Amino acid sequence: MEASVGSIDASPTSAGNGDSGGVPATHYHPAITKEGTLGGHLARRLVQIGVRDVFSVPGDFNLTLLDHLIEEPGLNNIGCCNELNAGYAADGYARANGVGACVVTFTVGGLSVINAIAGAYSENLPVICIVGGPNSNDYGSNRILHHTIGSRISLRSFNASGPSLAIRRW
Repeated sequence: MEASVGSIDASPTSAGNGDSGGVPATHYHPAITKEGTLGGHLARRLVQIGVRDVFSVPGDFNLTLLDHLIEEPGLNNIGCCNELNAGYAADGYARANGVGACVVTFTVGGLSVINAIAGAYSENLPVICIVGGPNSNDYGSNRILHHTIGSRISLRSFNASGPSLAIRRW
């Protein structure tokens, strides 16, 4: 594998060469094209590092991302019946193919997948777990959102102790 996981500029389209992906330059707006979205970027990077199958459980906070993953020609989205299964499927995929990935939703999804991710981490398996979440404008607003209790503390405590803790340590 030539592209490293941490390298953002490994793809030729992200080099700022003006390539608008076939969209006329006068109509190009990065926020509304596949190339200009975080979901599109994640999909391309997963393919670049060798992921061909992503194991997912659709949820209210990851549906837009899943749309981008499905649109990526090099990725196959495999729906799983629960988050723990998605995590263990990504673990097995990493053992067989070098790197695995799963996508789950906020709080209940992240908490359910954490055992599989912790197991992969303990065996030094490169498993990428992407957890959707509420809009960043909703943090600290005390709004009652799906999978939250409307408390700033619950949002902060989950973000500080969720699966991303193991990923940050890699």
